Amino acid sequence: MSQVQSFALSDRGLNERRPLNEDAFLADSTRGIFAVADGVGGAEAGEVASQTAIEVIDEAFRHLVDGADIEDLMELAIQRANASIHQMAQEHPRFSMMATTIVALHIRNGVATVGHVGDSRLYCLTPEGNLVRQTEDHSVVEEEVRAGRMTREQAANHPSKNVISRALGAEDSVDVDMKMMEVEEGTEFLLCSDGITRHVSDGELRQLLMAKDDLAGVCEELKERCYERGAEDNLTVVVIRVGNRIAREARFDELEPTITPETEPSTPTVNPEPQPTVEVSEPRHILVPASRAAFPGPSADAADSVKTSQEWNPSERPLKISEARRWGSSIARLLGLVIFVAAVGAAFYAGTRYKGQLPFTRSGSATIPEVMTEVPTVEDPILKFEHLRREIDRAPNEWLTGNAKTTRNSGHTATIRLC
Repeated sequence: MSQVQSFALSDRGLNERRPLNEDAFLADSTRGIFAVADGVGGAEAGEVASQTAIEVIDEAFRHLVDGADIEDLMELAIQRANASIHQMAQEHPRFSMMATTIVALHIRNGVATVGHVGDSRLYCLTPEGNLVRQTEDHSVVEEEVRAGRMTREQAANHPSKNVISRALGAEDSVDVDMKMMEVEEGTEFLLCSDGITRHVSDGELRQLLMAKDDLAGVCEELKERCYERGAEDNLTVVVIRVGNRIAREARFDELEPTITPETEPSTPTVNPEPQPTVEVSEPRHILVPASRAAFPGPSADAADSVKTSQEWNPSERPLKISEARRWGSSIARLLGLVIFVAAVGAAFYAGTRYKGQLPFTRSGSATIPEVMTEVPTVEDPILKFEHLRREIDRAPNEWLTGNAKTTRNSGHTATIRLC
């Protein structure tokens, strides 16, 4: 079995609002077991969750016997850690929101076993100089990248990039990503929390691993770079080398891109156009670690204040249904008024133009100018009716003896009532 060397470093960072280091790690080269946990929940809660996960895994591998199934043992240990953290969260109110990420690595007889939950990462630098990310982040934006709905560049700048979707302690059970692989002489591993990867790119990680022979120097350099860039979160890194170091002379600008679970064996097709908002299906539990930055959108009150401060311009947005109805009813009333005025005006004009006498008066019969003395013989029913009307107008007194007269012509009935 090749000799395994390791070095670990954990630091609180520079954020004054995070007085405690909620990260925890395990680095035992003799037993070949390594782990990094990043606590969720703030202050004492996050610290308790991460330390509990590390202690359960350490105890599970403390009495490892020959022939044991390492993969089953690691998954069982992580599940047991999840159950312990979840139980404490249920029993103690101050721990109610605590949870933790976990990434664990066991190396034995040339075989590496990996267990992972959350967004803490494991990298592998192969003897050929390729940097391979062996874990997939359980975060909202990374799931969108894997689904092809977001580019990696968009994910790097997305407001929800630090929101994780899976962690130990969030539920009574958890899905654990497990992996096994062969380990060659000269292979190097790097486990870290997101306090490292939020400030240091994959390319820089590979550059450091290839350029530095001293594992402690790699960890110190990572800490220094995080401090130069703000060190907003707790940062933890564990570096492991299997066997002797292999000299690698490749320059940084000649290195191949990092091989990730998303790019191997294939890269999903994504829309290259920028997408300002990404609608994500809500997982059962979304956890925002207290030690990480969260960028919520504007509140509903703020949005309402913006809306009320803006003046409405009909040319800038379409009318609402209620507004359209009010406009429609106003137009209908206006048209009705115009029609009524037109009808009154027409009646008044007709009255001023009529020069004849009324058909009858209270004092006696009226004199009606004679227009036609007899009804000509015609076949058109309309003309017959008109001639009949004029006949009545010529001698109205004959019609006053009755209340009404009815005449039928060719099947048409006309009723005239004089009041």
